[in-house]
Amino acid sequence: MAGRILIIGLDCAPPELMFDQFVDDMPNFKKLMSEGVYGELESVIPPITVPAWMCMMTSKTPGQLGYYGFRNRKDHSYDALYFATSTAVKEPLLWEILNRQGWKTITVGVPQTYPPRQVNGIQVSSFLTPSIESQYTYPPHIKEEIAELVGEYMVDVPNFRTDDKAYLLKQIYEMTEKRFKVIRSFMDKKEWRFFMFVEMGTDRIHHGIWKYFDKTHRAFIEDEELNPAMLEYYKYIDREIGTLLKRVDEDDTVMVVSDHGVKKMDGGICFNEWLIKEGYLTVKEYPSEPTRMTFDMIDWSKTKAWGDGGYYGRLFINVEGREPEGIVKQSEYEALRNELQEKIAAITDPDGVNINSVAHKPEELYPVVNGVAPDLIVLFGDLYWRSVGTIGSGNIHTFENDTGPDDANHAMNGMFLIKHPGVEGGRKIEGAKLLDISPTLLKLHGIEIPSDMVGKPII
Repeated sequence: MAGRILIIGLDCAPPELMFDQFVDDMPNFKKLMSEGVYGELESVIPPITVPAWMCMMTSKTPGQLGYYGFRNRKDHSYDALYFATSTAVKEPLLWEILNRQGWKTITVGVPQTYPPRQVNGIQVSSFLTPSIESQYTYPPHIKEEIAELVGEYMVDVPNFRTDDKAYLLKQIYEMTEKRFKVIRSFMDKKEWRFFMFVEMGTDRIHHGIWKYFDKTHRAFIEDEELNPAMLEYYKYIDREIGTLLKRVDEDDTVMVVSDHGVKKMDGGICFNEWLIKEGYLTVKEYPSEPTRMTFDMIDWSKTKAWGDGGYYGRLFINVEGREPEGIVKQSEYEALRNELQEKIAAITDPDGVNINSVAHKPEELYPVVNGVAPDLIVLFGDLYWRSVGTIGSGNIHTFENDTGPDDANHAMNGMFLIKHPGVEGGRKIEGAKLLDISPTLLKLHGIEIPSDMVGKPII
């Protein structure tokens, strides 16, 4: 059947490496660049794996999807959280739209596909799968086929935040090798017209060894084995991609895409420590050593706001009549948000230099705000700094990550490349957005774009 689609997803792959630094060492990708159109791809805010891939596949914003990361507030109580699994995705996905057109689809490792849904085809869930003991495939018997093919399939690298970098690299290669083996088998033996997979190894290697790769990293380490490891892995990915390109035809559409980019991490801002210092947060007893702040430590009768850690910061306001022990009057809410925005924008590094932090109001980012959104979505230091939830150090700056070793943060721009019959190749396209991916593929294949998709066709 003519006109299939193959989407090669590389989580966190940055345009600087793909199009510039590594391109001459990636002959398969370089050939695709000469045959396709490509460019930077502006991610969503927040530029993180969950929700970015689902934003891409629905052409909807995080506000419309109603979740703002993997962990989300379930309601306005303090400690009720839910994890954004596939059950949180209420909007139609690109492959579901294609299923309705009669297309057979296969997805492997696309984030937020656990638990797998019934599709016209095959679904193998992603790194958020609890373990391969769980039912991580649809149809269920595919799980046995994968076990026969690769033994113990790896949905992710176990314990990727580790100081044992030799272990980390071994695990990343093993995971990637097994994934591509499964993909090749499915491409050869299963019926499909749409095939999409996401490789997480690119993300894991960035977070794990960026300080061995990026000479501008404040903690750069000379190491003859680890310094070239990033390039070697990308060369390996390119060889694996080459094996897939042999399996597509001239009239097939091939896309390579990432959900966001990557940049060095200069440090962390201890968000709750900062809120304590600024007088917005009060704890019953200040800890004597760095401690992850929990809700029972907070004196809610004296607390106006609290923060959450991660690659970006989430700020929540303790609103009267909304939170159980809220003290901020509704009439004071907007003035407090504005005040916090200004103070966050003024945060400096330890030397007193402003780091360019921005606190966004969700309703100014998204046309609709569903779910329980943060009151402010904070990108510290243009994402060179992460948000850290611990308190007790007495300092708002930290150079230790509270969830284990991590060298990198996410950048706003990922990358895309599309090779499609009849579209002139070798061209760079400016201004593409993550939400444009699904409408672009529908348009190229003559399928009506749903009117509620936010993005517009790139081509």
